[in-house]
Amino acid sequence: MQQQPSSVRLLTALGEAMRQPDLRAKLLFTAGVLIVFRFMANIPVPGADIDRLNEIFQDDQLLGFLNVFSGGALRNLSIVAMGVYPYITASIIMQLLVPVIPRLQAVAKEGEYGRQKINQYTHWLTIPLALAQGYGQLRLLQSQGAIENIGFSGGNMLATLAILLTFTAGTMFLVWLGELITERGIGNGISVIIFGGIVASLPSMIQNLFSQEGITSSMILLVVITVVVVYLIVVVTEGHRRVPVQYGRSLFRGGRMYRQAGSSYIPLRVNAAGMIPLIFAFSLMIFPPTIASYFTSSDTAWLASFARSVRNLFSTTGNLYWILTFLLVVLFTFFYTFVTFQQQQLAENLQKNGGFIPGIRPGKPTDEFLTRVVLRLTVVGALFLGGVAVLPYFAQLVTDVQGITLSAASLLIVVGVALDTMRQLESQLLMRRYEGFIS
Repeated sequence: MQQQPSSVRLLTALGEAMRQPDLRAKLLFTAGVLIVFRFMANIPVPGADIDRLNEIFQDDQLLGFLNVFSGGALRNLSIVAMGVYPYITASIIMQLLVPVIPRLQAVAKEGEYGRQKINQYTHWLTIPLALAQGYGQLRLLQSQGAIENIGFSGGNMLATLAILLTFTAGTMFLVWLGELITERGIGNGISVIIFGGIVASLPSMIQNLFSQEGITSSMILLVVITVVVVYLIVVVTEGHRRVPVQYGRSLFRGGRMYRQAGSSYIPLRVNAAGMIPLIFAFSLMIFPPTIASYFTSSDTAWLASFARSVRNLFSTTGNLYWILTFLLVVLFTFFYTFVTFQQQQLAENLQKNGGFIPGIRPGKPTDEFLTRVVLRLTVVGALFLGGVAVLPYFAQLVTDVQGITLSAASLLIVVGVALDTMRQLESQLLMRRYEGFIS
């Protein structure tokens, strides 16, 4: 039987889920949390110039990237303007620190308690990161004329501190909402929060593009490129290699021991790193111009000139920005994939559970074999992610449509969350079917 397309399977799963009372409650709870988030995303902080913010975000793709991870809230400079991005950054930092710091590594091995402790450390780390990022974004927007009276000198200190604390509280509130979705709703809550912001901004983005350009051959080509890229993202995201595994089990029957063989497989994904390399790469590319924006209005002439040069050098209109972005995405894809692969200790766990790969000796040979397979898969995944990262640049060159807000991270998030939600719904429905069969 031919497998249905992912979009059809998702709609079918949603229809079946709405007929199940408990799943319907989960879906409605998730929708309710997203509505609360969208209300908060439209409450601006005092002193924000909304008209000027709209002008800035139409021309600056760096701010557009930050706006993606705020779920569209940064564009309004709302009380949740930073979204969950500081928490994502803290999570990435903790994932990198755990295998490096022995104390954290020991905590992570303590089962559920260890996971809760690492999650608690991540929450603590989110607070200073949110304060630092909030101040950086305020200074960046102040240099663009979107907000005034930012700083810790004179009478600006109290107002600045109030906005920063509001931003930080908004981020932690969104993290809490995301965890509620994970616990009581459907899908990964943090990803769903970002997904909701992106989807909410799609109608206005499409309207702005077509109102500026009209229905032209370039716009039709842009739509075709987007559809093709979404299809490729689905294929690569779902793509994996199944490594066969054999297990031997001992059974006692009638006082005798029998050996019973079983088979399974290890699914090694082509894109095991997900969107994490994009976050790493764009964060690094954003860092220099963000720091430089602090000094563009400096009274020291050479410092202000140097800061403006750095901002121009890392401008999204230049070739250097996209070349470095591509290289960083490829580099971080290899780095993150192999960090997580080493943490899984697949060869060691196989040997402990009596499993082996046919034709490969257990132990070190198995580890070397799996490493070679992961390396080959990661080459494909890294080049693909690098290509998706620089997609806006090439799409603008090909279509000649100015101000393209097509974001690689946005596409990956939307497609990834949709696929993850589909898998969770299907697994929940399958579990309920089995329960129905048993009862």
